[in-house]
Amino acid sequence: MPIDTTAWSRRRILKTSAALGAGLAMPHFFVRNAWSQDQVFCNNPTGGNVVLGFNVPQSGPYADEGADELRAFQLAVQHLNGEGDGGLVNLLKPSSLKGNGILGKKVTYVTGDTQTKSDAARASAKRMIESDKVLMISGGSSSGVAVAVQSLCQDMGVMFMAGLTHSNDTTGKDKRRYGFRHFFNAYMSGQALGPVLAEEYGTDRKAYHLTADYTWGWTQEESIKNATEGLGWETVQTVRTPLGAGDFSQYLTPVLNSGADVLILNHYGGDMVNSLRQAVTQFDMKSKEVGGKQFEIVVPLFSELMAQGAGDAVKGILGTANWDWKLDNEATKVLAKSFGEAYGSPPSQAAHTCYVQTLLYANAVEQAGTFYPPEVIKALEGFEFDGMGNGPTLYRAEDHQCFKDVLVVRGKQNPTNQFDLMEIVKIVPRDQVTYDPSIFGGDLGPAEVKGCAA
Repeated sequence: MPIDTTAWSRRRILKTSAALGAGLAMPHFFVRNAWSQDQVFCNNPTGGNVVLGFNVPQSGPYADEGADELRAFQLAVQHLNGEGDGGLVNLLKPSSLKGNGILGKKVTYVTGDTQTKSDAARASAKRMIESDKVLMISGGSSSGVAVAVQSLCQDMGVMFMAGLTHSNDTTGKDKRRYGFRHFFNAYMSGQALGPVLAEEYGTDRKAYHLTADYTWGWTQEESIKNATEGLGWETVQTVRTPLGAGDFSQYLTPVLNSGADVLILNHYGGDMVNSLRQAVTQFDMKSKEVGGKQFEIVVPLFSELMAQGAGDAVKGILGTANWDWKLDNEATKVLAKSFGEAYGSPPSQAAHTCYVQTLLYANAVEQAGTFYPPEVIKALEGFEFDGMGNGPTLYRAEDHQCFKDVLVVRGKQNPTNQFDLMEIVKIVPRDQVTYDPSIFGGDLGPAEVKGCAA
């Protein structure tokens, strides 16, 4: 997919129209709502509305991502209810969406603040289920939060459409039948990024890892470490850092005396912004040479939002992304236009995945003809779709992980505006990042649970 880098200006939103493809409706062979009439399940809606729960970090180190996620959720609800330009409701293929809510019920929502803390996220999700009667929960920018909320939703019998979560564990050892992930994972980042690092920096390198000390950081470190060592790199040191540390100077001080010639920052959100800026400005690492090699910094997962926070420090930095608003395909252009006109900036990859997850849940309910979760799960398992901006995508039944192309990105040396801070170096086909679902273990568990209706 070629890249369009000229679409946004600093002060004006994209105004050029993107053609909306007609939604391809799938035939329905089932009596609608038959399961709802026969089964008792958690928060079965009886009135004219259906309530969704959007649980995002409105505070803490990932709050910027959370704010953009919330904007995307609000836009998705508008589009599902037939408001605005319809966005990607019109482009999902195959689709059962009609733009009149979900099964004719108006979509409403409640929000919560995960605080980027697992306990707070679980408490917020539990309140949504018990007090607000939500049928589906989505959101989050921390894999620790995602794993915790996913487990709760499995117990309560409520669908969890994960937001930004990148740990292998989310659809690996901690996967659950009621949980689904559209975002890619750390293993995919390693497989996509490793060969590019070898091409750009060679195979004789020594890496020093600073790693966020929770499930995502652990699996990101493991995945990039395995990928680079498989190409000939040596891992000199791995150091864990607390989430939300703020000042990383004590962790950066030993790097240049370690013999390493590459620093790998397994950090995300505000932590990545702070650690990268300190490495580049305070420690001037990018200007150093070690053993005759230019010192390099790698951030395996980053986004435009983080690039904005990091400023000039992100220039030349390699990493991976799930999606980028500059991809040259119809769905990406439609979402960028719709989001931009609503909020004044293009959507981040966090916003994109949350928007898509909301539509995919609604489509599965429409396809199943019921809100009854076991039937919604069946509609999502093995679902092949397109029209969401990532190209052809599979929701694999065995682990509820989406498989699609992965982007290798780099911070631009000469960005044209404040939204054009990353360039796409390579689009890695999904077959090159696909793996056997058994390698990360775990058990999805049952579809039939007592849940909150017991």
